[in-house]
Amino acid sequence: MGLNKEQIAKRIAMELRDGFYVNLGIGIPTLVANYIPEGVNVVLQSENGLLGMGPFPFEGEEDPDLINAGKQTITTLPGSAFFDSAMSFGMIRAGKVDLTVLGAMEVAENGDIANWKIPKKMVKGMGGAMDLVAAAKNIIVAMQHTNPKGESKLLPRCSLPLTGVGCVKKIVSDLGVFDVTPDGFVCIEYAPGVTIDEIIAKTAGKLTISPSVKEMTV
Repeated sequence: MGLNKEQIAKRIAMELRDGFYVNLGIGIPTLVANYIPEGVNVVLQSENGLLGMGPFPFEGEEDPDLINAGKQTITTLPGSAFFDSAMSFGMIRAGKVDLTVLGAMEVAENGDIANWKIPKKMVKGMGGAMDLVAAAKNIIVAMQHTNPKGESKLLPRCSLPLTGVGCVKKIVSDLGVFDVTPDGFVCIEYAPGVTIDEIIAKTAGKLTISPSVKEMTV
């Protein structure tokens, strides 16, 4: 069965810690803003020049002038700040972002990530991903475990052009939660309705099942 996009985002939100500065990438990661746990205060940073993003607006309450880096309409929280992209990337490159959540096309067992280009397909560009993976203290990837052809996206080595090298710390896929370690992927949680055998069959990279593996709470 596995998790849907909202459930992946909700599980990743459990990794947030009070006082974190967090950057949410395009796609599933943006949904994390809707699931920040009660009592946890984080500051969401967007590379187009904003600190203090709130959850997505309700239908009919959108402000077209308030957008994130993916051009989605957003809300702001009291105390939010706006600035130019140069200052925003200065924050990122200076290591001021505590946690970055990104989508990915592929992740290698050593933590390499490919999330911006498929050869011979038109793309808008890498955006801020290269800066984020180079400077972030902690990177969590939100992704589907397999591609539309059913092929694993957790690989021994990435086949697509890399965005960053050895930078991913954790993956939350529709099948489970995986730490990225020097010994490869370690499954620490499995999604409801998913078996360990299914995870093993759909993971091409080196995989270890944690002795304390448990069913994910979503």
